[in-house]
Amino acid sequence: MLSAPHTQLSGRVARVDRGAVDVLITAGDAFATVRATPSTHELGPVVGDWVALSQLDADWRVDAVLPRRTVIERSAASGRSVAQVLAANIDVVFVAMPVTPEPKLALVERMIALAWDSGATPVIVVTKSDLSEEVDAIVADIADAAPGVDVVSVNVLSPDGLSSLSPYLLQGRTVCVLGRSGAGKSSLVNALLGEEVLDTADVRRDGKGRHTTTHRELHILPGGAAIVDTPGLRGAGLFVSDEGLDLAFADIEELVGSCRFNDCSHTQEPGCAVLQAVEDGELPQRRLDSWRKLQREARWMAVRSDARLRAEVRRAWVITHKEVRRSGRIRP
Repeated sequence: MLSAPHTQLSGRVARVDRGAVDVLITAGDAFATVRATPSTHELGPVVGDWVALSQLDADWRVDAVLPRRTVIERSAASGRSVAQVLAANIDVVFVAMPVTPEPKLALVERMIALAWDSGATPVIVVTKSDLSEEVDAIVADIADAAPGVDVVSVNVLSPDGLSSLSPYLLQGRTVCVLGRSGAGKSSLVNALLGEEVLDTADVRRDGKGRHTTTHRELHILPGGAAIVDTPGLRGAGLFVSDEGLDLAFADIEELVGSCRFNDCSHTQEPGCAVLQAVEDGELPQRRLDSWRKLQREARWMAVRSDARLRAEVRRAWVITHKEVRRSGRIRP
């Protein structure tokens, strides 16, 4: 008996929903959406993935997830030592920062490190610029905390309020919008789409946003670019390599190369270029503190996820403990 014929093609994951995925496939000059069931494999599809599909009768199945160019991931909200993949194959990350309440520069630095480490290019988008007369000053402050990163402001209520985003929304490019709840991400995506596709909500009296987007979803913009909206991040637990932090703190890394000692800890050593820059007012103490904090956090996550690294840390702790005991500073 002959088996029923299969239809095979590729598509892109637009949404993942309880064991099923919505996949965009080409339908002539437009796109169509099919609901597919992932086959059993270790690498489950996420929004932005390119996948291989097959169809038998009316049923679609994801047979394989194609290799990812870039991956945006953060530490799992559960606190487990695994990464949570937010989106894949992203070219540009729009880090949405509203003018009010005043943006927290530490969060800006955290988001930038997340974006750089993914392989995508971060762009800071200052939203709701109509709500403040200090937009230029806010943009300048953020730019100081983000060397090498473009910072633009937008106003979704103005006819030309999104023009600053045009250079990043080229045909075939994929953008992901990240930010805390209430940052104006959904309003921004709606304005770019030219229709109210996503729900929006007012910010609470305490300045905290309300969750309106509850899932990640990819949309095709009129100009041919794709954009991924994401739920608000109250924090962005780091699951990054040294490269992501080095790029986010390029100014400090440049100073590190001028320190007298190669193993300088940048805490009290003579000839430390980093501490000298703080003393001279060239590097804000706040930025150095943020760098140290994110390094500790990234190290902690790496230790939790890497058994070999955990063993090395424990050996170092044992050696230090023995030296302290031999010195007589504590009794056994």
